[in-house]
Amino acid sequence: MSVPRTLELPSGVDALTLDTARGPFAAHVARADSPVAHVLLIPGWTGSKEDFTPVLPLLAAAGIDATTYDQRGQYETAGAPDDDYTLQGFAADALAVAATSGHERSHLVGHSFGGLVAQQAAVVQPAAWLDLSLVCSGPGALGDSPTRPLKRIVSAIGKVPLLQIHQLREQGVRRPAQITRFLARRFVANAPASLRSMTQLLIDAPDIVDEVAATGLPAWVGRGLDDDAWPHDVQARMAERLGTRIHVVPDAGHSPAVENPSGLMQAWLPFLENHHKEVG
Repeated sequence: MSVPRTLELPSGVDALTLDTARGPFAAHVARADSPVAHVLLIPGWTGSKEDFTPVLPLLAAAGIDATTYDQRGQYETAGAPDDDYTLQGFAADALAVAATSGHERSHLVGHSFGGLVAQQAAVVQPAAWLDLSLVCSGPGALGDSPTRPLKRIVSAIGKVPLLQIHQLREQGVRRPAQITRFLARRFVANAPASLRSMTQLLIDAPDIVDEVAATGLPAWVGRGLDDDAWPHDVQARMAERLGTRIHVVPDAGHSPAVENPSGLMQAWLPFLENHHKEVG
């Protein structure tokens, strides 16, 4: 989960509903004056489009159209109980959202659980993407642990009110009142079937990094200095398997896009510029 520092939309960022071949998706979109490329940004577990909002105007200023969205059943994107909440289904949604951008191919980035979705989307249709970036993500399941009791959350969803689950997760955490209210509203808005499936996928998603590498897509892998999700050595080995190295963003933990957006851009933008110029 990323925790926004502010809920105010930056200048040049629009909150839209994107009509796609797979239904409507709530999105934040920034458009460059003379775009040279497009980037699709996929948020993670219990997150939303707001997790990437701070970097959208920075991308637009660099000439890159940018779209981030709530995944199926997340926050302001509706989800029905019988929807497809597999990694393949979430990947199909990513492809459908990217198709609304007006660009033939897009840079693809996923944060945390969104990185698992991005890997699947890269494997399913590599021709749709210029490259793949993974932020604070890993090669498959994160797994259950005493500090991250995902199995207990899976068991509780549908039996315990979502607000109660959220309050237990936030117990003892002090935040600005506006952010506290937003986090509760966002968590409760999740479709239970979507949240349950995403949580289960964090427990048992397969490692498909070798399949991703086989696509030949250029890859960028980064994390915050104090990232507390996938172990740092696991992320570094994943980067090596993808033919790159880990980029560490200072003054950030699991959510560099909100904790240090300028630091993330400094580490990431040269990669994007290199690859959209090669094809553009």
